[in-house]
Amino acid sequence: MAYTNKLHVIYGDGSLGVGGDDFHYIFSYERGGLESLKIAGKEWLYRTPTPTFWRATTDNDRGSGFNVKSAQWLSADYFQKCVGISVKVDDHDFAGLPLDNNHYSNDETAERVSITYTFETLTVPSTTVTVEYTVEVGGPITVHAHYSGKAGLPELPVFGIRMVMPTAATGFEYAGLSGETYPDRMAGASHGTFKVKGLPVAKYLVPQENGMHMATDWVTITRQTTQNNADHSTTPFQLKVAKDQAPFAFSCLPYTAEELENATHIEELPLERRTVLVIAGAVRGVGGIDSWGADVEQRYHIPADQDIDFSFILNAK
Repeated sequence: MAYTNKLHVIYGDGSLGVGGDDFHYIFSYERGGLESLKIAGKEWLYRTPTPTFWRATTDNDRGSGFNVKSAQWLSADYFQKCVGISVKVDDHDFAGLPLDNNHYSNDETAERVSITYTFETLTVPSTTVTVEYTVEVGGPITVHAHYSGKAGLPELPVFGIRMVMPTAATGFEYAGLSGETYPDRMAGASHGTFKVKGLPVAKYLVPQENGMHMATDWVTITRQTTQNNADHSTTPFQLKVAKDQAPFAFSCLPYTAEELENATHIEELPLERRTVLVIAGAVRGVGGIDSWGADVEQRYHIPADQDIDFSFILNAK
């Protein structure tokens, strides 16, 4: 049954399904996030998107001791603890989970569905992060992330949302600043639309943070293969991420920050199998004054005691 002017809502025991003519999303209660993002029959998620707090350290980070001072954020990035989930369908707020799906048929519809996940960081002291997904008719998802500032925590390397895609992208196109940019590496960039082939990784002798793009209006990821053995098509397909209230930063690499961090030489990096897209609302500068102890300039730090809010739109038309 097609729902051209409504969202099709499926109330499950462990998940909430939201679909339309050419898309279907599954929001998991057990995994704490968006478990499946299927558009035009193509799956875009290999792992549930999660808040991310860590970018791979650089020579400058290690020289200034930042990696040691902020090491808590590495474990907070690697291990996630979802402590609350709330669901709103149109104007109805559900009181708790699991939802009593015996009250619903397979033909339920809505114009707007929101689901919010609350995470408690595995830090001392801990703080909370909320990630809200709002699905509108037609399929776009507005993702709103909020970090609650907490005194006593070390400065953050980054705050964003990490999405791991099932196969390596053939490339991406974006509107923003040219080349690799960071908050303290933007002066020489020009604004425009740029195409990048593949998922290039800076060939440092010791793998480290790379590939960030600041002040981005939108980015479109192109893939050509899936993990579906029955899908023999080689026609490229795309996912677009667009700004909501303000431009965002992003990196699109074949590795997570932890994989980069774990490799002491470039040949230790694994084969390129996935696409790791990070959409960031705050990024720490990378410095470069020297590699022997000089910290990043203060205006390019991310204080942990201040709130951070950002949002973006998935599958923007």
